[in-house]
Order: sequence, then C-alpha cells, then structure tokens
Amino acid sequence: MNLSNLKPAEGSVKNQGKRVGRGQGSGKGGTATRGHKGAKSRSGYSRKIGFEGGQMPLQRRVPKFGFTNINRKDYQGINLDTLQKLVDEKKIKSELDFTTIVELRLARKNELVKILGRGELKAKLKVSAHKFTATAKAAIEAAGGEAVTL
Repeated sequence: MNLSNLKPAEGSVKNQGKRVGRGQGSGKGGTATRGHKGAKSRSGYSRKIGFEGGQMPLQRRVPKFGFTNINRKDYQGINLDTLQKLVDEKKIKSELDFTTIVELRLARKNELVKILGRGELKAKLKVSAHKFTATAKAAIEAAGGEAVTL
C-alpha cells in the first residue's frame, strides 16, 4: 500500500446528486438547470404519453387496420401433459372438475377452459371443461376416462 492506491472504505463515500435550486452560490440556482421559459421550466408540467414535440405522434401516423370482435370467446388452454403431470404429483386422483382447476391455478374462476391434445394421458380421468379438442377427447376416452362438457 502506498499513496498512489489509497481508497476510502467501502460505502463511506456517497455521491449524492446535484442539489439544484439552492441559491446562486451553488452554481445551480436561478433556473435550476431547467433552461429559460416554456412548459418544461414550470412546476406541475407533465408530458402527454407519446408526445413528440408537436410532430404527429407515431400512433396517429400509423394506419389503423383490422377489427375487434366483441363476441369473441377466449379459452384458457390446458394440455394433456399438464394433466398427466398433476396425476404423477398426486394433485388429482380420478376427477378433474372446474373448481379443482381453479384451486390448482390452471385457470381463473371467470375464464373458460379448453382441454388441448399435446402430450399423452395414461391415467383414467373424468375431466370437466367448457371445450375439448378432438384429439384431447379421443386421448381421454382411450385412457378409459370421460370428457364432460360444461
């Protein structure tokens, strides 16, 4: 150790930000680094989201397209491999109804559930859901289970 590599102890020196608007002597008084006049120099200024300095904002320059179907039904998908994993972890035994699905957090209580056909199901299960894909229904029935549409 010598004078060329002395350092203060870790955490003892804190570099606090510049204190603006604390008088002329500080060098940051007067306009407090905000420049002269204009909306940005004043207190209470807040810029509109997407504002580009008066230039036509991006969301208004880009053309609109498509439409949103107000009657669309969104389904929360649950795959067969997820069901098999739950059986292996002994979280479900022989029946899977909507309340169990909500308790296991596979879907929320106001969502519609659709059973999808990815993976394979070895366990005999009685599954209750709002919809089933053809492959999922076939796989559940092939395993000796039952697919009940709510």
